[in-house]
Amino acid sequence: MSADEVGSLEEFTPFLEVYPDYDLSTLPFWVAEDIENAKVYGNKKRCVIMPDGQKYHLDNKLNDMNGRDWTLFINSVFATHYPTRGKEGYAHEIRKIHPTPKPPQLMRDLIYFFTKHDEIVFDSFMGVGGTLIGASLANRRALGIDLNPEYINAYKAASKELELDEQSTICGDCIEILEKKQAVDHFLNGEKISLMLIDPPYGNMMSKEKTGGDISVYGKTSTPFTESEKDLGNMDKDRFLDTLKKSIELTLPYIKARGYIVIFIKDLQPHKKEVNLLHAEVINKINEIETVYYKGMKIWSDESTKLYPYGYPFCFVANQIHQYILVFRKEK
Repeated sequence: MSADEVGSLEEFTPFLEVYPDYDLSTLPFWVAEDIENAKVYGNKKRCVIMPDGQKYHLDNKLNDMNGRDWTLFINSVFATHYPTRGKEGYAHEIRKIHPTPKPPQLMRDLIYFFTKHDEIVFDSFMGVGGTLIGASLANRRALGIDLNPEYINAYKAASKELELDEQSTICGDCIEILEKKQAVDHFLNGEKISLMLIDPPYGNMMSKEKTGGDISVYGKTSTPFTESEKDLGNMDKDRFLDTLKKSIELTLPYIKARGYIVIFIKDLQPHKKEVNLLHAEVINKINEIETVYYKGMKIWSDESTKLYPYGYPFCFVANQIHQYILVFRKEK
């Protein structure tokens, strides 16, 4: 909607007339760069409208988005088909040493919603750095931790290939690093994390011998992320849930009030009477933390996933091409 279309309903006033001394550095770049033509409206003059109709609310402490993009993002179900070749593959040929690398574009879009320009993103299970590349694409700072030095080196190589500034990384067990505190304290230097964005290895899925259609994807033998007993991907479900919870509890002191924790998770296949709704178990486990509240989810359908005739011709077995993106917030 353009300013002219809204004009009959609202009284518009030039932004600089109402806020002559406003700190423009706190505004999104798309507002600040055309501030002379920006106008405000509403009873409290807190709503900004640009000549092209984009709107921004001055009380938006979460992100730099206009109202339209905000509305599109909060759709709970979405599908993508990110390429793995060419420019839009974001150095996938380097990052594919990881069994399940996350698309940097997807991580970028999540970071856009849950942070403002130059804020800090943290990934305690960074793998080959999808979150860190996403942070660079969104002009945010990031810190990543991973057990596997090969994954960290792949991230650095991909970042160089993409001509992006290298984000900070630490190689080691995130629990031990967070407990010792020195490395994280040094990186943050008194600042707070705005978003903890993680895709943890889970449920010893990758460390099991493969069966059925998974053989075509990974081969028959197990493909663990690492051989370490500290790797969440090598833990049974109960230990995985407890360790994941502990990693978040240890990070909480570094997360700002009303900062977000966003977790990727995928359900395991049902087995006999075990329903294996892992996303629900993760929600319940993390919700046990007193100051952390579950806020909802997005369901991501990865349309690039190859389909296999699981169960054919005997029984139904789902091709799980979706993942749950679970959203939590630190309330105090």
